[in-house]
Amino acid sequence: MKKRMLCAVLGVSMVLSMTACGSGAKEETTAAQTTAAATTAAETKAPETTAAETKAETTAAESTEAAAQDSDDEAWKQEPAYGQPIHYWLSDGCTSGPRVADMKGFFEEQGLTAEGVKGSSYTEALGTGVADVAVGHIATMLVPCTNGVDLTFVGGAHVGCKSLYVLGDSEYQSTEDLRGTNVSVPNGIGASDYNITARLLNRDGVNPLNDVKLMQVAVDACIPAMEKGEISAALLSDTYAYHMVEDGKLRKIRSLFDDDFKIEPCCIIAMNATFVKENPITSRKVATAVQNAHAWMRENPEEATQFLIDEGLNSEDFEMNLEINKLQSFGLEDDFTSDALKKIIDEYIELGLITSTDDSDAVFEKAWTPVR
Repeated sequence: MKKRMLCAVLGVSMVLSMTACGSGAKEETTAAQTTAAATTAAETKAPETTAAETKAETTAAESTEAAAQDSDDEAWKQEPAYGQPIHYWLSDGCTSGPRVADMKGFFEEQGLTAEGVKGSSYTEALGTGVADVAVGHIATMLVPCTNGVDLTFVGGAHVGCKSLYVLGDSEYQSTEDLRGTNVSVPNGIGASDYNITARLLNRDGVNPLNDVKLMQVAVDACIPAMEKGEISAALLSDTYAYHMVEDGKLRKIRSLFDDDFKIEPCCIIAMNATFVKENPITSRKVATAVQNAHAWMRENPEEATQFLIDEGLNSEDFEMNLEINKLQSFGLEDDFTSDALKKIIDEYIELGLITSTDDSDAVFEKAWTPVR
């Protein structure tokens, strides 16, 4: 480029020297025009050089990226899970992310094959390695995680999905009014419904151990038990209670969709902890596939809801499922999930739900293993 500039300048000098003996305006104008033309010609070449340099830089960046990808692929091939199918827990509704990831091709996009598995519980399946990944309640898996079950959380799934309900015409207007009464936690003492209800009450200053009696009453028996006065309230899924609320049969008094709870995940992506440790690249691909499925569900709520209905993963009530699916905000960011998880762990320790340790940092380190 410098040589071209020099040649242009020398050319201008020769023209000027040849016209120096003439003193007319015409000669001066011609010289000035020649100088301008030479300068313009020199400047015109610069963009071509810049474009070439840019192309070279882009090519270099692509080469670096390709080299990094090749290195990543080579490292992936060394993992025990490489070339093996991923086993995900077969679930439906709001926890069907891994299943959607399989059916919509998100595992395939990551270079993975996948197979669904079923058993007595996703916590047990993850802990024993029968399942590599599942989406489920934090309230179901956090305590087992601290008690030696071999699982860890790798990403947030969604918010909401359960609420505390009373009869529509009951005297109970808030959790404060439940003091001294029996409250149903349908899946039993120490299980997820118990943990969720304990936190809902605790947030309002109602001690779940002393101010109420938490007891197990099966979901389909909760309404009759309320009508007989045997229980005051029950924790139920919002899909189960939806039409009874519409009909005035039930009324919601506290919810995971309330402002102070929708800022944290209800359900989470969990994986077998040993699998994650031994297969970090595979685990990243698995988590990415499930989160991509969640993102698709969030960004395409109508299409996703109809897809879930068609596949038998949602009930056939489109409007209800669409409304709830939109509220659940599928595909949570890692920072959102980790910040909330720290607070949840603190509350679990405060309420005595986690009893193996009172070291919240140690629990967090074991429970949270972001892989993306």
